[in-house]
Amino acid sequence: MSKFDAIRPFYDAEVNDAIRSAVNHPMMKALMSFTFPDVDEEEWKSQLLRTHSIRDFQVNFIYQSVLKVLEKSSDGLTTSGFDKLQKNTSYLFVSNHRDILLDTSLLNAALYEHGLVMTASAIGDNLVKKQFLHTLSRLNRNFLVQRGLPPRELLQSSKLMSEYICQLLRRENRSVWIAQREGRTKDGNDQTQQGVLKMLAMGSDEDNLMHYFKKIRIVPVSISYEYDPTDALKIPQLMAMARQEIYIKEKNEDFITLMSGIMGQKKRIHIHVCDVLEAEIDAIAQEFDNSNKQIQALAQVLDDHILSTYKLWPTNFIAYDMLHKTDRYAHCYSEAEKSLFERRLELRIDEANPLALQNFLAMYANPVVNQMKYADVV
Repeated sequence: MSKFDAIRPFYDAEVNDAIRSAVNHPMMKALMSFTFPDVDEEEWKSQLLRTHSIRDFQVNFIYQSVLKVLEKSSDGLTTSGFDKLQKNTSYLFVSNHRDILLDTSLLNAALYEHGLVMTASAIGDNLVKKQFLHTLSRLNRNFLVQRGLPPRELLQSSKLMSEYICQLLRRENRSVWIAQREGRTKDGNDQTQQGVLKMLAMGSDEDNLMHYFKKIRIVPVSISYEYDPTDALKIPQLMAMARQEIYIKEKNEDFITLMSGIMGQKKRIHIHVCDVLEAEIDAIAQEFDNSNKQIQALAQVLDDHILSTYKLWPTNFIAYDMLHKTDRYAHCYSEAEKSLFERRLELRIDEANPLALQNFLAMYANPVVNQMKYADVV
């Protein structure tokens, strides 16, 4: 047994058996019927049963599903920065995180279309408690982040995951996606948690931490959705946080959020991949010799890249103007776009609740506020 067996995706030698165990599951039928509405069931089953590698499963099925999601629930995906990445090269993509499944799925679709190495992607084990979802995640090259552990076990789990990420990047030439923080950003403030970088540092096989971070080729990623399909679902947790209350998830809340993210309307989506962090890491190494200060500085560099390259949409400017009762950005949206946003607000939020309204608007407005730190926004 490999020490990574508890968290790793399937090996290619295990793929066909895993597919055979899941091919007749109702959720597989639903996924394939959505992806291939004009294809006979026996035909897609036959093709699935002839699949023996994760890459074939991702390209022939998951990529096709992503294209269908984009067709049905968006006005399209645009990308930038991918042309600066090298083929046959692994990268550690550190990304802001808005949607449970789509963030990684869309990034992998873009990597595939640009002929680049696709990622192994971190996913919380709380999201794949159902056996079918666990199998599907392993077929899609996800590795598990173990949640809710006591401190000692959490430390061991973090070390195991960091070693696995190091193996993927350094020995298997496999790119890796990881969120800049634990869980999705709920309030629109994308901020890197230093704990994520400390976890990555545990896998270092170098005496010099910055040398290690340079060798694993860190690439900041910003992904933005014109409409967040899960915006209203995030409000109860934001309100609990504002009241300093402990938020307890409803049963099946993660699954409902997962499905809403996939099928809910997103309008336009943009992914930007930044340059590999090289000069920035060299500068941190020269300025600080304390590892905690180095990690703090690297978290700030990641924030600077992600926030400054985040694509702002009319919805962001509308929310800013509504929240701050101004027309500062009125030139960035049309009356039709504003009416559509106000209609969404009416349908999804109790406007008589000022805290709910404020949280909803701030979720869309905060990326504008954050970008003001770097330049005059339009």
